[in-house]
Amino acid sequence: MNVMSRLLLSAAGIVLAGTLPASAAWQPRKPIEFVATAGPGGGTDNLARAVQSIITKYKLTDQPIVVVNKGGGSGAEGYVYGKASAGDPHKVIFGTSNAWQQPLVSKVAFNYTDLTPIAAIAQDEFLLWVKQDAPYKTVSDYLKAAAASEFKMGGAQSKDTDEVLTRMIEKIGHIKLTYIPFKSGAEAAVQLAGGHIDSHVNNPSESLGQWRGGMQRPLCAFSPKRLPQGPKITAIEGWSDIPTCVEQGLDIPQYEQPRTVWLPGKVTPDQIAFYVELMKKVQATPEWKDYIEKTLQVDTFLTGADFDSFIKQDLDHLKQVAAEQGWLVK
Repeated sequence: MNVMSRLLLSAAGIVLAGTLPASAAWQPRKPIEFVATAGPGGGTDNLARAVQSIITKYKLTDQPIVVVNKGGGSGAEGYVYGKASAGDPHKVIFGTSNAWQQPLVSKVAFNYTDLTPIAAIAQDEFLLWVKQDAPYKTVSDYLKAAAASEFKMGGAQSKDTDEVLTRMIEKIGHIKLTYIPFKSGAEAAVQLAGGHIDSHVNNPSESLGQWRGGMQRPLCAFSPKRLPQGPKITAIEGWSDIPTCVEQGLDIPQYEQPRTVWLPGKVTPDQIAFYVELMKKVQATPEWKDYIEKTLQVDTFLTGADFDSFIKQDLDHLKQVAAEQGWLVK
């Protein structure tokens, strides 16, 4: 079990409605931007909009919130925007582990230390998806087909979480995949549905509609156990019916992605405290619980030293993969 899984934090008992008490040291004084470091429809965008909706419904701040997408450069556009907004607590950046991964593997104009970490608030699963009418019904069939004819694997962004998983599949499955990056998992899903790629490794929420609509289907989940039982997605199948990848002979027992929240650098402790408490309030709502269940994510909260420890451990793992691929920036 990784650090994030061990450090689940209950937000029970937090007041759901109303803004912070009048005694709070800081409150937003103008509209707030939620910056999604990915294109529309992807997991990061979905998260930002879910949080926006909950805050608005419960009036957790008096200020309006607008979501803007800055997914260029594998998410670097959004982080550079955050870096350039140093001192502005009205810019909130939503991302993933790409905040610390991208500077390690690409020459980008930011480092995660240019930003102020607020929290990791969810942990997303990954699945291997193929087109609905693909001839392979199991992971074994898929690997045999990919070994015979080089497959195109789609993913969100380059040298990021999706490509790291793709290279792990190559290594464990003894195959070669041509990785094609897109701005979001939603774009990868559209490309797979159209037959332009052979597979992708989207999170559950990013391909839910395509699975329900009979355009693509999951072969396995990169989880140590089957996903939670819930309502059927198709007429006959739900998430718990998907075998784990280990069950299917692909020995990658667990692969997950943190969903992270940041402020620009040079903000004050009371501004940080406001957003930490705001995210805790969001997590205490029934709408958040529903969002987590529908998107098959793990409800998690890491902040402060726990978040910093998680980042450092994840960087150690990434360095190993990046070194094998020759990605490390020199």
